[in-house]
Amino acid sequence: MKKELLHLAIIPDGNRRWAREHKLEAVWKGHEKAIENFRTLTDWCRNDPRIGILTVWCFSTENWKRDEKEISMLMTMLEDYLRKEKYGLKENKTRFVHSGRRDRIPASLKKMIEETEEETKNETEFTLHLAVDYGGKDEVVRAMGKLLQTQGTSSAPISEKNIAEHLDHPELPEIDLIFRSSGEQRTSNFFLWQSAYSEWIFSPKYFPDIGIGDLDEAVKEYERRKRRFGG
Repeated sequence: MKKELLHLAIIPDGNRRWAREHKLEAVWKGHEKAIENFRTLTDWCRNDPRIGILTVWCFSTENWKRDEKEISMLMTMLEDYLRKEKYGLKENKTRFVHSGRRDRIPASLKKMIEETEEETKNETEFTLHLAVDYGGKDEVVRAMGKLLQTQGTSSAPISEKNIAEHLDHPELPEIDLIFRSSGEQRTSNFFLWQSAYSEWIFSPKYFPDIGIGDLDEAVKEYERRKRRFGG
């Protein structure tokens, strides 16, 4: 992983609304278009000298409330994406990591995630971090569970440091910039711990319409801001 570079996160919102506005027969067609767009944006981020980590929220812990057909299609699309991109990630010196639960996603997707993580674990030029069945509160609860298991009956005080050490990927730096599409202006339980001091940019465009220029302008806007971290 490139050091001291931007950790950019994307909440790719608006795929279903994009499908409806384009009068497509199924809302999951918006997810198909989003994955096509995601490939283009990922390539751009990987090649941009300002960015070292790209985090993308693919499926939240709350998304299980959606239609079963849509969920099934989205899980299949995520698996197909990893299958097609796995070797390209390694060729492009990209480490792949996943955050979120693995006990509820399809076994074949879980296997593909684990294989891709294993095959790219030694890559250091760029990190692609996908959040699948992920929720910020859920991650903190799981981290606390792991911490309490580690401590056992110890009366050692719980600290920010030892909680952070039990998050899904404590080795990743906190998120610098979060870009959310579709005009929604809320945090929606997204990496609550890692986004404590993130800068946010909200775009009115649906994610399938987000282009390289939108991300480039977001990064430029981030660079114009002054981060004080409470100081």
